[in-house]
Amino acid sequence: MSGVRSPTQRTLELADIVGVVRDGLGARVTDAAELTGGGFATVWQAILDDGRDVVVKVGPPASARLLEYEKGVLPAEAEYFRMVRSHAPGVPVPEVLAAGPHWVITSRLPGRALTEGDSPAARRQLGAAIARIHKITGPHFGYTGDRPAGSDWPTAFAAMIDSLRADAAHWQVPLPPLDGVVDRHHGALATVTTPALLHFDLWDGNVLVAADGSLSGLVDGERYLYGDPLLDLVSPALFRRIEDEPSHPFLAGYRTAAPLDQVRLSLYRVHLYVLMLAEGPSRGIPVTDGRHDFLTGLLTAELEALDELGGRR
Repeated sequence: MSGVRSPTQRTLELADIVGVVRDGLGARVTDAAELTGGGFATVWQAILDDGRDVVVKVGPPASARLLEYEKGVLPAEAEYFRMVRSHAPGVPVPEVLAAGPHWVITSRLPGRALTEGDSPAARRQLGAAIARIHKITGPHFGYTGDRPAGSDWPTAFAAMIDSLRADAAHWQVPLPPLDGVVDRHHGALATVTTPALLHFDLWDGNVLVAADGSLSGLVDGERYLYGDPLLDLVSPALFRRIEDEPSHPFLAGYRTAAPLDQVRLSLYRVHLYVLMLAEGPSRGIPVTDGRHDFLTGLLTAELEALDELGGRR
């Protein structure tokens, strides 16, 4: 993976963070430092004169080239956290303290990222938390605002894939053939009739773990959408197939009674890999980087699996 700072991340100084906090909270910053680990927004921790420990997230500069679905995602993060805190109290997400069109200030949750050491207990508790969040429903399928969406899940999902393919074509990112993939599995997608609130970005870097190994936080809700709950079962087992791991602690916490639909999960991994391929240039990652070949291999294998699954039905 590339270690180069993403073009979507602003280079900020302490004075910039002081200004955002002053505008948003009318408070004074006594100490602040940039946080690492993300690749989209610029994130700082700040200590305020009243003792509060906060996170200041600032979105990409106007000059940054974004994927179509990423337009306006920072205000979406505030929306997600507010919905979860209101409708799924007890799920540990940050409190939104202030938000603007290009920044958000939240409380800082304790703990370390799951990337810094595994915790089956935190994974299990994450599964239970996501199951609660999935009971929150939306008015439509897909993203909010002027982004890919639809009145039903097949329409919204097709729009999401088409948007990413257009982004990839714009940046000249090669993809395996994808024509007809979504249409061939319309029936499987059409079984989803309730637009559940999805976090989507549940990789280990967005899961916080307390010193005792318990779940202490779920962050980075900016990519939320409404759709099939199974979409949220892909990133907790990133680059793997969670349906092949029935003892996975996330599944133990999620406790779904229904069997996991292999076709839909395979489609959602296709979506994730296409997204990750398409976003490479916007993050400053060249196609010649080994990441592209790695993801293309995973995507090709998933398309082959879909062909095989389709043949069984």
